[in-house]
Amino acid sequence: MNDRDNAVLIQNALHERFGDTFAVDPEMDGLASLANLAGRKVHRNYDGRLVSDDLLRLLCACALSAPSKSDLQQADILILLDPQKRKVIADLIPEMPWVGTAPAFLVFLANARRVPAIAQHRGKPFPNDHLDLFFNATVDAAIALSTFVRAAETAGLGCCPISVIRDHAATISDLLALPDRVIPVAGLCVGWPAGEGLISPRLSLELTLHEDRYDEGDLTAHIDAFDRRRAQTRPYASQREVGRWGEAADYGWSEDKARQYATPQRADFGAFVRSKGFRLD
Repeated sequence: MNDRDNAVLIQNALHERFGDTFAVDPEMDGLASLANLAGRKVHRNYDGRLVSDDLLRLLCACALSAPSKSDLQQADILILLDPQKRKVIADLIPEMPWVGTAPAFLVFLANARRVPAIAQHRGKPFPNDHLDLFFNATVDAAIALSTFVRAAETAGLGCCPISVIRDHAATISDLLALPDRVIPVAGLCVGWPAGEGLISPRLSLELTLHEDRYDEGDLTAHIDAFDRRRAQTRPYASQREVGRWGEAADYGWSEDKARQYATPQRADFGAFVRSKGFRLD
């Protein structure tokens, strides 16, 4: 694919995602990489091919080459090979069968264990045992996850992040023998795609991109417009909790998210994080 084709691909993908037009200079460098990012698709269905151990190790190395806060290196990756452990996690999340069927499953970990250990090893005080320690480690893990996805998709693989493992954080922590100050941030399904996948629509940049100061404008109008745009390409096949909320005549993204978060989620996560040795004050 030449640069002009990549420029068109970027424009088309971003129009589908944001409902907007973008100027793309076909002479600029890096268009193939930008096309990969702009056209990112979620993949939950995979063909029968395995992902080799060598490729996974290579992609993990690329992921762990990502930026790290102050070079503290507080992200770890756990490749889950044991089929019995995979089954335990898949059984915890039956609404996501791809967790059990993906050729590879990884867990991205926030590791705030090493830095205090280094301080002790070097005979130095560690006065930073507070919320920022947790925050830095989880951000490092999230950056590593994002970088892995980018690397995997460059190699032709498809991915699907699984944040819902945090619904079962304590169980998964015990299953994976995670020590104090090491917690699961997200899982990741990885495999060779069995189809084209889907571009996920995103809120307009008029709402999420700011210059000089935060300005969301007319929030309700932006959300209503996104609901309409998304419904044209990605309508919901079913509605959440009809028994509780009834059938909505106009069911879109905002109604779905409002219903999703009308039920308490991970209310015990703070207690779990504290039980793992983190101080959140």
